[in-house]
Amino acid sequence: MNEIEKLFRKISKKDRESLLEIVEELQSKTRSLYSSIQKVSGTEFYRLKKGRYRIIFHYASDGVIIDSIRLRNERTYKAL
Repeated sequence: MNEIEKLFRKISKKDRESLLEIVEELQSKTRSLYSSIQKVSGTEFYRLKKGRYRIIFHYASDGVIIDSIRLRNERTYKAL
């Protein structure tokens, strides 16, 4: 079981559905998300904010790769 699956088991159904919707939009390259996507400085990763959560991802030749979904805290970007 990976980090994202563990998080989804712990969070509320409402948060889980919201995050899954965002991930689906991100993978389908919906233009509405582009304004809230920012590059994480000093890395090849990008982030997308959704409330208390941060979706960390990067672009690959075959699309978007979701690296992690984390609760925002002081260590959110340290391990990148």
